[in-house]
Amino acid sequence: MTDLFEEVEEQLRSDRYKQLALKALPWAGGLTAAVLLAFLGYWGYDSWSTSQTNKASEQYAAAMESFGQGDRDGARKLWTEISKSQASSYKALSMMHLAAYEFDAKKTAEGVKLLDEAAKAASDPVIGDAARLKSALALLDTAPRTELEGRLKPLMEEGRPYRVQAREALAFVKLRAGDTAGARGDFVLISQSLDAAQGAQARAQAAIALIDSGSAKQLASVVSNAIALPPQMPMDPSTLLGPPPGPAGPQPEAGAPQ
Repeated sequence: MTDLFEEVEEQLRSDRYKQLALKALPWAGGLTAAVLLAFLGYWGYDSWSTSQTNKASEQYAAAMESFGQGDRDGARKLWTEISKSQASSYKALSMMHLAAYEFDAKKTAEGVKLLDEAAKAASDPVIGDAARLKSALALLDTAPRTELEGRLKPLMEEGRPYRVQAREALAFVKLRAGDTAGARGDFVLISQSLDAAQGAQARAQAAIALIDSGSAKQLASVVSNAIALPPQMPMDPSTLLGPPPGPAGPQPEAGAPQ
């Protein structure tokens, strides 16, 4: 009799497991499908993103080649196409080149707008901050001090790739506003900074000497000419796609834009 009861109980238990399995099956199938869809979605997006980057890279190289051969219109057309892509680094670089065309045409507002958009589009801090610095430098002679400080001070934070150039630009802003003491303080910091390149340190030391000699008005013009040229855009964008310069290494000098 005991064996009979155990057999019946085991049969009932088996039936309950079957019922639970039948109830859980749709949920398990749905979860499996969701995981599969998520994987396929990620794989599809990754493949699409890679193809977009490769296409933008080829177009960018073609644009640089056209520009180097004197075909400015052809280069501009290609950069315009890249600026509409989803390849963030090449998109930002192309916008920066397009901004140069606007500045050449004396359209400062349009150029600054493109640089601001490039900074937002850039995923790389070196490219993004280069665009931010360029836009600030383009406004040095026209924008109020508060706006320029708002643009430059974030670029001066520790670890930012163009912090020395940003501080040098802010020193000029202070000179223009008559804040000689504030400008001198910035130049002292630059002259003593291990991050600053030798050229920036030499300019800072010369600026301090001019301020101390009472030639601040003359200095404003000298500093303006020295820093009005934004960091040079490299021919090979891969030099901008790596990590920003470390805090202990000197920063690159500013150069003429392409």
